[in-house]
Amino acid sequence: MQDQTKIVDESTKQRTDEVAIRELMEGWAKAVRAKDFEGILENHSSDMHMFDVPPPFQSRGLDEYTQTWNTFFKCAREPVKFEISNMNVTAGTDLAVVVASMRCDGGETTGEEVELAFRLTVGLRKVNNGWIIFHEHHSVPAID
Repeated sequence: MQDQTKIVDESTKQRTDEVAIRELMEGWAKAVRAKDFEGILENHSSDMHMFDVPPPFQSRGLDEYTQTWNTFFKCAREPVKFEISNMNVTAGTDLAVVVASMRCDGGETTGEEVELAFRLTVGLRKVNNGWIIFHEHHSVPAID
């Protein structure tokens, strides 16, 4: 009976972590739409690493990560579009992965409204009972 209780407790904890991570990701996307840098950076590790769609190819640390958002906001129209289309969360005891489909404003390069669909993979680690993003990977499908 004790083993069954342990399995139920771990399953409940995993669901709780998944909900917390979903809320963290939705809060991050909301902060992007609001151009709220404090909210964007809030749950990121100081040594985070990101691969992005536009240059630079990779960013390390919060200063470089912040610069990528400055670039994004220079091109984005108001109101800023940055939406999670769907999201899957896999959470373990101290590591978690989020995979999501996203949509954002593609910028005003042609004078037409352009929307960019992209993929997002996020790596998180649990620190002091909270989740911290240590890796982001944004990508678009390769064109034939």
